[in-house]
Amino acid sequence: MYLQKALMLACGLVLASSSYANDLPPIKPVAHVDLPRFMGKWYVIATIPTRFEKNASNAVETYKLRPDGNVYTAFRFRNGSFDSPVKAIHSTGFVNTGSGNAVWGVQVFWPIKAQYIVAYLKDDYSQTIVARDKRDYVWVMARTPSIPQTDYAALVARVQQLGYSLADLRKVPQAWPETAK
Repeated sequence: MYLQKALMLACGLVLASSSYANDLPPIKPVAHVDLPRFMGKWYVIATIPTRFEKNASNAVETYKLRPDGNVYTAFRFRNGSFDSPVKAIHSTGFVNTGSGNAVWGVQVFWPIKAQYIVAYLKDDYSQTIVARDKRDYVWVMARTPSIPQTDYAALVARVQQLGYSLADLRKVPQAWPETAK
């Protein structure tokens, strides 16, 4: 048991300390996130997906502020089609002190915390871009399951300005009955 924990810790440290695949500067987070206002449901509009999200539809990230200041997260989606069963991944966001609440470490599996940077947040908290310095994953999210094409194009342009290649950006299919929104 001790060897297994030590091995997991060593793997986590290697992953966390691996050098970035590019020489781009760190992503600049927004100046401040009002956490209570940021909480709630965010529809994933587009993503450079993790392996869990490659075929996701109706993807929604929901945040709840915990009394200890951390953020409970629930990612719910259907894998492959709108008729597939709903899957859920639960994690905890640990807000980095001194980051204006814009940089978190999100932990799905102990001991690894994935970087989470609020790189863009619309003034009315209706749209956001969550990014990572590695430029390996990105999430374009909104409070509604669809957004105007002009907004989508502007958000995609912001993703590109952050230094991401758009080759792997995937628009997430969203189809909701009116009562389910």
